[in-house]
Amino acid sequence: MSEALLDHATQTMAVGSKSFATAARLFDPATRRSALMLYAWCRHCDDVIDGQTLGFATDSPGRDTPAARLERLRESTRLAYTDEPLREPAFAAFQEVARRHEIPPSQAFDHLEGYAMDVREETYPHLPDTLRYCYHVAGVVGLMMARVMGVRDEAVLDRACDLGLAFQLTNIARDILDDARIGRCYLPLAWLEAFEVPLDELAEPRHRPALAEMAKRLVAVAEPYYDSAREGLPALPLRSAWAIATARGVYRRIGVKVSRAGEDALEQRQGTSKAEKIGLLMQGAGMALSARGHRPGRRPDDLWQRPR
Repeated sequence: MSEALLDHATQTMAVGSKSFATAARLFDPATRRSALMLYAWCRHCDDVIDGQTLGFATDSPGRDTPAARLERLRESTRLAYTDEPLREPAFAAFQEVARRHEIPPSQAFDHLEGYAMDVREETYPHLPDTLRYCYHVAGVVGLMMARVMGVRDEAVLDRACDLGLAFQLTNIARDILDDARIGRCYLPLAWLEAFEVPLDELAEPRHRPALAEMAKRLVAVAEPYYDSAREGLPALPLRSAWAIATARGVYRRIGVKVSRAGEDALEQRQGTSKAEKIGLLMQGAGMALSARGHRPGRRPDDLWQRPR
């Protein structure tokens, strides 16, 4: 059962996130196992809400509602914190990770709240509201991942959350048009108003220049969070620091491409090539090594602060 769980988690990562899969290989075996299993649970929850499998639409997503699927996820997550053996691979994997690394139930349910926000079709009036969404879907994953790497210091956990925020801001910038086509918008409504883009016309071709500018603005917002996350590297074991520095480099490069490509980035999903990933892997090694002995600076007061 143990090896079957690992195989399932590894396949989930390989198909679901090629960007993070590169970095995950750098962890030591025990950390890699837990990271993969945590990712498998996150990916499963995301797919269940959207009626997908590994990010792709299924032929028969089911007749139940997203709200009903969300409640099943909550119940299965509650069971993961009991002694009851679980058969579903994603939740059996999460149960192992939660026990081994003492992941607080509040963090798991904070993550599920991100899916609840989608189910409720929430909108986000201002940037802090968008950042609150980013916290639930990605920042808290950074907190859980940091616990997998042995982090317990609250100041370092802040940096891990910042990296998750930066990742999600990048994802939103990259996927603005794809999200609009399925009726979702994570952009601050104040930005839409400033650019005179009605929410119900977000996917209209005439608004492409405005969307490209807003994507560029999101990438710029992500930058101080990427900078803050770098300050957390000295607290990580060397191999974990290498993995996280590499993941940071890969996602940040995607944001740079989105910003530079402008309107073209809206229609063509931005990513990194194999050669780029190899280069970023080497850069990550240099960053991890240079972080040894580095004394982190103070976290900027104007960054969004996670709930505690």
